[in-house]
Amino acid sequence: MTSATVAATATSARTAFFLGPALFGAYGLIRVLDGLDGERGPGLAWTAGHLCFLVGLVFFVRGFVALRSRARHRDPVATTGLWTGIAGAVALSVQFGVDIVTGLMAADHAEMARLSDNFGSLPGVEAAFYMFGPMLFFVGQIVLTLRLGALRRLPLWAPCLVFVSALMPFLGKDLMPVAALLLLVGYAPLWLPSASRTALRSA
Repeated sequence: MTSATVAATATSARTAFFLGPALFGAYGLIRVLDGLDGERGPGLAWTAGHLCFLVGLVFFVRGFVALRSRARHRDPVATTGLWTGIAGAVALSVQFGVDIVTGLMAADHAEMARLSDNFGSLPGVEAAFYMFGPMLFFVGQIVLTLRLGALRRLPLWAPCLVFVSALMPFLGKDLMPVAALLLLVGYAPLWLPSASRTALRSA
């Protein structure tokens, strides 16, 4: 691998650690605004917010791969975290993809809810894509960041912020913008310029 390729890969990873949380934050803000009239979707805000989340998932998966590469060679804990996070990202992708499709198909909120319920009532769907599957996304990134904290590749406060941010959506989805902000700060040692990263690591 050439030095130019290595540099491009590092830049791509730094971008992912910033854009993933930023797009999650955009989804959270759009979601709050979409609910000001008392109901969410269907419509432009519903579709735009969910697209932000889906694109954010792509950047998060790229970030998970980068986190795994920062661990020791073939580290089993980091590898488990990587594949757990990817499995959760797949589950969330299906959930949000269905939300987009039902939003585009439905004429109003009631019809959208009915279409979504039809999908959710299929055998195994509720557990795989709504209850347990999405939780793997949060578990995976917690495992990865904790592992890097244990290996001193991240300051210990970083996985702590990632852990707190993972709890936010379960306390209330309106806290998504706060969760995204915590993730941005938690991942700051990975996306800030090198001089700033050095200062944060020594904090």
